Amino acid sequence: MIVAFSISPTAEDETGGVGEAVAEAVRVVRESGLPSETNAMFTNIEGEWDEVMATIKRAVDVVADRSPRVGLVLKADIRPGHTDQLSAKVRRIDEQLGGASS
Repeated sequence: MIVAFSISPTAEDETGGVGEAVAEAVRVVRESGLPSETNAMFTNIEGEWDEVMATIKRAVDVVADRSPRVGLVLKADIRPGHTDQLSAKVRRIDEQLGGASS
């Protein structure tokens, strides 16, 4: 499965603000070892249901340690038996565009 998610702390803390809290969440994802990418709006992560959701929960927990309230947005593509879709989906679009990439 691939999950696109965004974690939003609702208030700055005394230890560096919203940006640092979000950076800590991204650190959790990157340290998980699962394929992932972060863009301006979301972090995408790929793996099996239990490992992806456990990683997202840990990321939310590190933000919750710094913020009294946390918003979470998730979008999931659940496709059993498929791996490497984080990059394969983009490759298929690039092929449709004649090999162009962003």
